[in-house]
Amino acid sequence: MATFSEHLRGRSDEELVRLLLRRPDLAHPSPATLASLAARATSRPSLDRALAGVDAAVLQAVEAVVALLAGSTDPAGGVRARDVVAAVGASRADAPAVRAALATATDLALLHPVGGRASDPVLRPAPGVAELLGPATAGLAAPAPHDPDPAAVPGLLAAAPAAGRAVLDALTWGPPVGVRPAAGAAAEAVTELLRAGLLARADERHVVLPRTVALALRDGRTHRAPASPPAPEDLPRRDAALVEAEHAAAAERVVRLVAGLIRLWGRTPPPVLRAGGLGVRDLRRTAVALEVTEAEAAFVVELAGVGALVRDDGEESPHHVPTTVADEWLALDLPGRWARLATWWAATPRTPSLVGTRDERGSVRPALGPDLGRPWSPRLRQAVLGLLAEAGPGAAPDAPAVREGLAWRTPRSVPPLDAVAAVLREAGWLGVLGAGALATAGRALLGDADPRPALAEGLAAALPPAVDDLLLQADLTGIVPGRPSQDLEALVDRAARVESRGGAVTVRFTPESVRDALDAGSTADDLLAELASHARGGVPQPLEYLVRDAARRHGRLRAGAASSYVRTEDPALLAGLAEDPRHADLGLVRLAPTVLAAQAPLHELLAALRAHGLAPVAETPDGQVLHAAPTLRRVAAARPRFAADDAGRGAVPPAERAAALVGVLRRAEEARAAGGSTGGAGAVVRAAAAEAAAPRADGAPTLRDRASGVAAATAAARAAGPRTGPRPSRGTADPAEALGMLREAAAGHTEVWLDVVGSRGALERRRVLPVRVDGGRVRVVDTARDAEIVVAAHRVAAVTPVDAAGTQPPDDDAAAADPRETDTA
Repeated sequence: MATFSEHLRGRSDEELVRLLLRRPDLAHPSPATLASLAARATSRPSLDRALAGVDAAVLQAVEAVVALLAGSTDPAGGVRARDVVAAVGASRADAPAVRAALATATDLALLHPVGGRASDPVLRPAPGVAELLGPATAGLAAPAPHDPDPAAVPGLLAAAPAAGRAVLDALTWGPPVGVRPAAGAAAEAVTELLRAGLLARADERHVVLPRTVALALRDGRTHRAPASPPAPEDLPRRDAALVEAEHAAAAERVVRLVAGLIRLWGRTPPPVLRAGGLGVRDLRRTAVALEVTEAEAAFVVELAGVGALVRDDGEESPHHVPTTVADEWLALDLPGRWARLATWWAATPRTPSLVGTRDERGSVRPALGPDLGRPWSPRLRQAVLGLLAEAGPGAAPDAPAVREGLAWRTPRSVPPLDAVAAVLREAGWLGVLGAGALATAGRALLGDADPRPALAEGLAAALPPAVDDLLLQADLTGIVPGRPSQDLEALVDRAARVESRGGAVTVRFTPESVRDALDAGSTADDLLAELASHARGGVPQPLEYLVRDAARRHGRLRAGAASSYVRTEDPALLAGLAEDPRHADLGLVRLAPTVLAAQAPLHELLAALRAHGLAPVAETPDGQVLHAAPTLRRVAAARPRFAADDAGRGAVPPAERAAALVGVLRRAEEARAAGGSTGGAGAVVRAAAAEAAAPRADGAPTLRDRASGVAAATAAARAAGPRTGPRPSRGTADPAEALGMLREAAAGHTEVWLDVVGSRGALERRRVLPVRVDGGRVRVVDTARDAEIVVAAHRVAAVTPVDAAGTQPPDDDAAAADPRETDTA
């Protein structure tokens, strides 16, 4: 029988490359030899990752092999592929799918062939797979000495009481453990089944269905039926035009919201909580200002934080302030802005849906807080978007349907329903989805290359043409019949208030909105000329009167610094201001009938006068009007760690890296065979493999070039010769290889010579039968003592297979362990 490591050595280079690509954790860090690769492939973390990534069909095939081999002590035993097909209940039509699942599991090194023909191989699970799946694989109990003889089970079932049959049916397909009834007919039936041996007592309150009985009730099958994916034709579908239109509208909206957040926080930045993050009241104020729900406001805030558009300014009293990256982002066009937002969202581990929930201490998690990172978030987004892409154009499944699909694709790592719903909700807000279906532009997020160009092109194609027309009405309203151009959008933001958005944008001009435009530096003539350039049919007379009336009143009051002052040509305008108790905090003092001095800063004085219904402007010391634009704060940006600006640039392609690594492993294996060991020679080869696998600092793909340098390492390894000491030639002293050899011995029920460093520092050799290797511990049966012991993995010095004659390997430096010595390992 070929062991697992021998099977890996026998694989072709193409098969090894495929294994490294499908299980990338095996190549990081680069293994030194194929034996090290085999040891890593059978470690619990690697197997757990591999099983978490397979679909239900592959998992079912692996479970069937493990279940059919459970309890077998034949080291050369295996399961034929045709028996697996029968065990999962596959029909003739389903058999190819089951065989394909077996082939996938073999490619992933979860199963390996030990004989048979290529069309019907005999398969065994990789060492460690059975332990990882647990004792009740496929709903079958672990084999036990008291299990009934399979030949006697049909007769026992025929004689079982009718009431007990219902109990057996409930436990047939698992789980095999049930609670024993306290009284009644069911309790009597369970008692009869226990007497007949059709049930076994687990403890005082539980019973277990023996494995042989369950297989008889299942007609020898391990599963009810072959696993099959959900039917995509059952999903609701959306029209392609509707999807693209909704996608474009959502993308435009989220860009507008993020830009509004930057403007809002640039003028009035909110404070940072002592523990970090944004306060609940500040989030509520932001939501009101942006006219969205608090949940969507938290998403917008997190999106801006993820892209480093806002950050803590680091002052003594810190505030969340827009950064210089925000100015760069605002300078982009609409598709470019959205492409960056979508890329940031897809890559960030931040989880905005957790904002407002409570942590284990009962504290509310704030937006921009430190407790929102979840490493699985990007993988979940990729999985959800990938499932929508596979469902076909226009597919719009709800959260339960998406979770059902994910349960098929990764049955051992099914995400919670609320997490799936949060991803769909955020993707809809962002515009990656349109009407619940994946938009054409959103598919770019599933590729390996930088998605931003494709995202921008996709949104540009979906956006309606920009319009530069403004239909002005006599009631001081205006209508933009479509998506406003960038210049028109800036004019509307500066001089009007948006009342509604949709297929068209409705705006209203008010004295306050016109005054905002005048405060920004526009004159009445400039503003009217700009409106006329966009208006069809000219500017209505009421709007012209509004603008000129606001301009006449604008600047009649002028303020300066005394800290600051107010002066005017009309003394009546200042009447009562200094005496008004509402302005007591300004410290107003009348210097003359037309001049007031204030102790407050100029911006506070202007704000107070405007709140009083007046329209002051600031002036310079020489009396010139100073258009005081709002003060916008900016801080230096901290670039996102995951930004795709330079992602993948100059990196070695995964396939090329895997191919070069396989060449290194082959040459290392030759050096190992030539040297007779992996001691001193193995150290040289490992160093060469690490050097060959590491990319250069400049990111150039040099793996193939460096792989050629392993020839020199091979020569050096041969010159180094075999390692001297107690380690036998056929064994290994490499820690990773030793653990791999122990796992193979435990899976094959074969004995090994185990060299262990005892508590006194002496090297002890024992002939043992490994039982389990897990968690840094090796559980073995010492055949000389007939006792089970547990050895810490770091005490294992060497492992050597026991040959057919049972001859102890040569030992130059250490004596074998004294069987009478008390075990202290």
